[in-house]
Order: sequence, then C-alpha cells, then structure tokens
Amino acid sequence: MNEPYVSVGILSGKSIKFSLSGIYSTDDVRVVAGEQIVTLSDSGMSILWNGSLYSSIEFRPTSYDGDTFELNDVVNGVDFHWQRAEKQRFKGVLRFIVSNGRLTAINSIKVEDYLVSVISSEMSPDSSLPFLRAHAIISRSWLLAQIKHDKRPGRDTFRNDNKEIIRWWDHEDHSDYDVCADDHCQRYQGVQRIKGSVASGAVEDTSGMVLMADGMLCDTRFSKCCGGVFEEFESCWDDEHHSYLIARRDNINSDRFPDLTDESEARKWILSKPKSFCDTSDDQILSQVLNSYDRERKDFYRWTEIISQEKLVTLLRERSNINVGNIINMIPVQRGTSGRIVRLHIIGTKGDIVIGKELMIRRTLSESHLLSSAFVVEKNFSDSEEIPSSFTLHGAGWGHGVGLCQIGAAVMGEKGYTYDEILRHYYPGASIVKLY
Repeated sequence: MNEPYVSVGILSGKSIKFSLSGIYSTDDVRVVAGEQIVTLSDSGMSILWNGSLYSSIEFRPTSYDGDTFELNDVVNGVDFHWQRAEKQRFKGVLRFIVSNGRLTAINSIKVEDYLVSVISSEMSPDSSLPFLRAHAIISRSWLLAQIKHDKRPGRDTFRNDNKEIIRWWDHEDHSDYDVCADDHCQRYQGVQRIKGSVASGAVEDTSGMVLMADGMLCDTRFSKCCGGVFEEFESCWDDEHHSYLIARRDNINSDRFPDLTDESEARKWILSKPKSFCDTSDDQILSQVLNSYDRERKDFYRWTEIISQEKLVTLLRERSNINVGNIINMIPVQRGTSGRIVRLHIIGTKGDIVIGKELMIRRTLSESHLLSSAFVVEKNFSDSEEIPSSFTLHGAGWGHGVGLCQIGAAVMGEKGYTYDEILRHYYPGASIVKLY
C-alpha cells in the first residue's frame, strides 16, 4: 500500500478570502502568489473567481513541499468554549466546491503531512515522545478507517418520537470530503502549528503504523479526559460494540473499577476523586495536551456547573427546541461504563422528554457544550419555592471518554511508559501493524 492522500474540509461561507505563496495552477490558468477571493454566484449554484464562473475550482501547487496557501477566518472549536477564528496556512491542493448553498474550501494533502499538523494541533511539541508516537498511530488509524469506511448519508443518527430525542454526530456528516479540520474529527490547523522536529519525528518514527483488531482498522477514538474509567463506543455513537473500546480503569490496576452503569455507584464515583492517570493539575503535563485557550479552565477531572432555572429553560428551547415549561428535575435513565449519561429524563411543569446520546445532552445543557455527560444533578431551591431556582451539575471528565484519554496518556508518557504500552492500555486487544 502506498501512502494515500486525505481530503480535509477546512472552511465554509458565502465568500472566502485566501492567499497563495508560490505558483499554483488551475485547469485553465497559472496563478501567481497574492491575495484572492472566491464568492458564491447570485444563483447560489456556482463559484465566482477572477471574473469567471466555475462549478468547482482547484488550485494545485507547482511545488508540493514549497508552496503554501493561507485561508482567512478559519473557525476552531465550533460551538465550544474556546471557539475563535484565525488565519491558517496549509500545504497541498486547495479546492473549492459549492455544497448546500455555501462555498467549502477543501485541502488535499498526503496522510503523513496531515498527521504532523494534527499531532502539533492536538498537543504540544514538548510532549513526551512515547505519547506523541502513540497519538500518531491512533490519529493515523482513525483517519484511514474513515477514508476506508463507506459513507452512509441515509443512516439513522436521529430519532424523535415526541417521548425521546436521541441523536449523535459522526463522520457520516461529511459527504464532500474525508474529514473536517475541527474537534468533530481531529484538530488540523495547518503548518503554522508545527514547531520544531518532535512532532515530525513522532510521525516519521511510526510511518504507516496503525492499530488493527479482528482483521480491520481500529476506530481509534480519543478524548481529553475520561474521568477515571473509559466509555464504550455504543454509548456515544452507533449501537455497535468494538472489542478494543471497552471499560477500563485509567490507572495501573486497569481492571479494578465499580459498575458505573449503576446510578448509586456512578454518584459515589463522580462525587469522589479516585486516583487515576488523568487526575493531574501538573501544568507542565497539561500544557502538552491543551493549547493556551484550552487551559482557560483547569477543572477537567472533576468539575461543577450551576445553571439557573431561567437559563435552563432557554437552553432547552434554543439548543434543542424543547419546551416542557419550568424544569422540576433531570434524572439519568441510562449511564455508560464511565458514568456518562446516555439517556437523560427531563421533567417539566408542562411535560417531559428523554434526550440522548451523550453529545446531545452536552449540547442541550450548555451554550458551548458541557465538558462531559458524566454528571450528577443537585436541585437548588429559594425560600418557599417548590420549583428549583437552579441546578448544580457535579461532573467528571472532558469529552466522550472513549478510547485514548489524552491527559492520562500524557501522564503515562511522563511516567516512562512506552508508546505500545500506552496503546495496549487504552485499546486492549488491538495490534500494531505497518500498512506502508
């Protein structure tokens, strides 16, 4: 197998400003360096560039390694608390298409070059080499699994029967390219994130290496902080079990943990602080995994959010079109293996509804996503009121908790674990295979 290319959706809009550094060519013209702009035609069906209309247009570099392009106003962390826009510079091919009445900028790039940017975007070049090597392998495995996987646009990822709203988001959302450049897939923030040779070395050291199980590429999910126990795949996405994405304790004694699908056990676990790899406040370790904007808060392992009654009613209506009056209670119906809530029963003065899965819950209860759905609910009352004035959520972890826990893996790397030991911890039963 030769090294493949990957197509990455970077940015969408009615118009997109970009600049070229080097000499690029399209099907009918050579384009020299300088600022450019593409806009949507009045009909909304074509791309207007340089006075001509195109159904799609591709800018190809004369020198793959020497020429680069820059896109304005690329948004990072869409809908999360760190959302912001910035200019980003990329290598490879730049293509524009029209999709759903908007322009989309797509970058085609070699997989290994893409991975160097991902590793640099997801974590610091000061991270330990075992951690970076482990992450290079899982980032490559996940990516190649997405490229290989059949896109199924008609797949049922949303169910609403007026009693339950169950929804999840996955890579099937991307039909025009392989992966996006944001946290929905993997952070890919261009060549300006690449500093020094450490990330490049970690990718080169593991070139072509992936995780496989049962003869197939592993769907190597990862998140920031599992909260102490790993979640299973089916709690967050399809009702499909993966043998290597199972519950384990994020500690030396990985097989010793309580049954967090049980409500009483989950409550005790979340309200306590059991020793885990990902329980750290060491800024040197956290800085390996978290960019400066990620570290605007440090309560990842255990956290607390207070939501007023008025705010909660507004969030339910605006985020998920739910109107059940004032909220009386929120009760977990189903928890996953990490204690994350898979189905949450919301009871109001005008009705009730069950929502899930975990990301739907996180999106509904916050303007920028809750850190995780592993939380317990405390009702707060003002004097003489029967309806809670606010709710306190005591939570654990950051992200979906499936697969590699980035903070936990960074701690393992600092403690001297090798990259293959880290991978065996988070993906038990998977094997490292060199594809190319």
